[in-house]
Amino acid sequence: MNTQADAQQRVALQHLQTEQLLGVDFVPLPTGDSREIPDPVGLQPPAGEGPVARLEALRLQVEADFPFCSSLSSATRPVFGEGPANARLMFVGEAPGAQEDQTGRPFVGAAGQKLEQIIAAMGLERDDVYIANILKARPPDNRTPTIDEIEASAPYLSKQLDIIQPEVIITLGAPATKFILQTNEGISRLRGRWGTWEHEDLRIPVMPTFHPAYLLRNYTQETRKQVWSDIQKVVELLGLPSA
Repeated sequence: MNTQADAQQRVALQHLQTEQLLGVDFVPLPTGDSREIPDPVGLQPPAGEGPVARLEALRLQVEADFPFCSSLSSATRPVFGEGPANARLMFVGEAPGAQEDQTGRPFVGAAGQKLEQIIAAMGLERDDVYIANILKARPPDNRTPTIDEIEASAPYLSKQLDIIQPEVIITLGAPATKFILQTNEGISRLRGRWGTWEHEDLRIPVMPTFHPAYLLRNYTQETRKQVWSDIQKVVELLGLPSA
C-alpha cells in the first residue's frame, strides 16, 4: 500500500533528479542569521485529509489569525492565495496591494494583469497555477514588508508550499526570492539562476525573476528579454509547448 511518506519520497526523488538535469547553481546555505520557520499552531487537519481540505483548513486559520501583527492592522482583509491544490507551478510575490486588499485576491491590479500575460505566454491560464504572496495582508502604503511582518506571515506560505508541493516555484522580486532561497543576495544577481526551496523533506526548483510591477516601471527591451528568458527555463522544465 502506498503511504503519504512514500509519495513524499517519490516527489523528493523527482526534485533531486530534476536538479541534476538542471545543474542547479544556487542552493541556500544556512547562516548565522537563518531562522527555523515554524508551523502555525492548529494547522494539522485530521490524518488522511487531501491537499484541498488541508488548504481550506489553512485558509480558515489565516482568516482567524488576521492581521498577524500590529503593523498590518490597517489592512482590510487577508489575501490567502488562489489556485489548484495540485498546481505544478506556483508564483510567489511580495505582498498584496490596494486592489488585492479590497478583493481578497492576489495579483489583481496592474501587476496582476502583467502576470496573467506572462502566464498566457507560457501556454497556461491563471487557473492552472497557484499564486500567493509572502505577506497575507497589505502593508501600509504598499511599502516593502518589514522583517517582523515577513516572519509573521512566512509560516503560512511555508505551509502552502508543503501542501501544494509544486514542481516549480517562480519567485517574483527581491523579498520573495530572498525568503524562499534564504539569502541576502539581490534579485539582479539571482534572477535567471535555478535555486532550491528546502523545507523539511521538500526540495523544489526555484526560478527567481523580476516582479511584474518592476517590469511595468522598467518596460525596456532588455528587462522584457530577461524576464522571458527566466520564464522559458520554467517552460522547458515543465515540458510545456514552446511559446
